[in-house]
Parts: sequence; C-alpha cells; structure tokens
Amino acid sequence: MRHKRSLPNRSFRVADQIQRDVAELIRELKDPRIGMVTINAVEVTPDYAHAKVLFSLLVGDPVASETALNEAAGFVRNGLFKRLSIHTVPTLHFKFDQTTERAAGLNALIQQANANRAKDD
Repeated sequence: MRHKRSLPNRSFRVADQIQRDVAELIRELKDPRIGMVTINAVEVTPDYAHAKVLFSLLVGDPVASETALNEAAGFVRNGLFKRLSIHTVPTLHFKFDQTTERAAGLNALIQQANANRAKDD
C-alpha cells in the first residue's frame, strides 16, 4: 500500500525538478524568437513519457516563443538526460500559459468598473 502513495509524490518531485532544470536550460538557448520566459508548471504523464511545460512571457511573442521552444525541445531534453536520475526522460511539449494574461485582463476590467462606479457616485 505504501508504494502506491509514494508514486504521486515522486511524480510531483520529478515535475518540480524538470521545471527547475528546463528553466536553466532554456537560458542557454540563443534563439531570438524566445522571449523572457518563465516556466509556470510542468505536467508529467504517469508513465513519464511526456511532459507539458507551461510557460508565460514577460517580453516576447507567445506564438514565436512556443514554436522556438518546441523546436529546441530535443536539445532541452538532452540536457535533462544529464541532470535527471530517472529511467525515462519525458518528451517535452511547450505550451504558452494564458492564465497570467487572463488574470491581468480581468484585473484591468475590475479596475475600470471600480473607476466607473466611483465616477457615478
């Protein structure tokens, strides 16, 4: 029974380590299409075959950055082979995370609504 409970924790630890290592490895990429990237989360499949890497941008074009990161995924994965002590290093799939962008948009709408309400009062 104990073994089953440790698997999700191991999965989270592996995803966390991948997140840290990928963040370091993409700093080495010289592709001008890649903006100022922040790795927000890594979701690893139960068999460790694939990892979805969610990123946001401080500066840069989301589509161009996503394309360039996915083109460099093999290079980044090779870097993970040297760093991770697991049997299977997952294939990386970079995906632009729109959560922070949506949150900023909602905050702007809320501020606008509050400003309009203050004007009406």
